[in-house]
Amino acid sequence: MTVPPPLASAPLRALPPGACDAHSHVFGPFDRFPPIERSVYALPEAAPEIHSAVRNTLGVARGVLTQPAPYANDPAAMLAAIAGAPKALRGVAVTDESIGDPTLERWRMGGIVGLRFTEMRTPSGERYPGSVGFAALRALAPRMRETGMHAQLWASASQLAEHLPALLRLGVPLVVDHMGNPDPGEGPDGVAFARIVDLLADGTLWMKLVLCRLSAGGSDYARIRPLHDRLVERAPNRLVWGSDWPYVRMQPAPDAGRLADLFQEWIDDAALIRRILVVNPASLYGFNKEEQA
Repeated sequence: MTVPPPLASAPLRALPPGACDAHSHVFGPFDRFPPIERSVYALPEAAPEIHSAVRNTLGVARGVLTQPAPYANDPAAMLAAIAGAPKALRGVAVTDESIGDPTLERWRMGGIVGLRFTEMRTPSGERYPGSVGFAALRALAPRMRETGMHAQLWASASQLAEHLPALLRLGVPLVVDHMGNPDPGEGPDGVAFARIVDLLADGTLWMKLVLCRLSAGGSDYARIRPLHDRLVERAPNRLVWGSDWPYVRMQPAPDAGRLADLFQEWIDDAALIRRILVVNPASLYGFNKEEQA
């Protein structure tokens, strides 16, 4: 089953030149790139041309694609999207230790800069079909160091607080998804979130300010703000921002333009906004060096 992609409005406040949406997805076109794993959600019609139109609406010059679980370890759709906009897009794929070195190098040359490892579970408690856990990161770490890839981690705050000390010893740059997935009810001083923030402030992690997964249908963003503020206060040089468009498993879907406005409204500092939207992702994802100026 496929569904139309959610619409995105233009932000009320323009984003700075060179801005990057560091977390979104492409799906399809499905006649060329059908899913290879059973999907636990309806597949959005989010082909590269639709993704490009959303980027234009938001006013982001660059984007980082994250591999959706239904595509498992086949990043063909992502690679095709990057090939169509090689200066604008990078990708984060999924694989395990069975991948061959030539394939990993081909992915890297095609714009894939990281691999995603997932310990989150579906609402029913099962692993997302097509996802790969932290054990694969441990096995792949030496090869990721050689190819210059980072590891993107999707897990709960408690899982991250438990596993991060050992994962950091692997010597692979780590990028944490979705603000570390804390419980907003625990606030910024929750034990697991506070531990993650301490590691972030030490300069050993990167964090994605992707807040929509912490919200109940977009009705409680104010409850998330103290977590967001703590991250910006403690580690502004280690943060990137992402929309998470096209919002699978979210009804109603958020408005990416509203999320961009909320980000700028909460920070309200032009230099800091540019740091998180332009400078940090240029460094992390290897976009043009002049964007780091």
